[in-house]
Amino acid sequence: MEVLVYLIPASLFLGGLGLAAFIWTLKNRQYDDPEGDAWRILSDEYDDAPPEG
Repeated sequence: MEVLVYLIPASLFLGGLGLAAFIWTLKNRQYDDPEGDAWRILSDEYDDAPPEG
């Protein structure tokens, strides 16, 4: 049970670190165009498929 003295603060720290990273990505506008990504995958304009033959 003494290990909980170390594990609980460590898990809270890592959870806070993950939350801070998520908030940072929101502030840096990483999720601005999810609709564009959905349509871009259907487009043939940027086709990276290997050549057929």
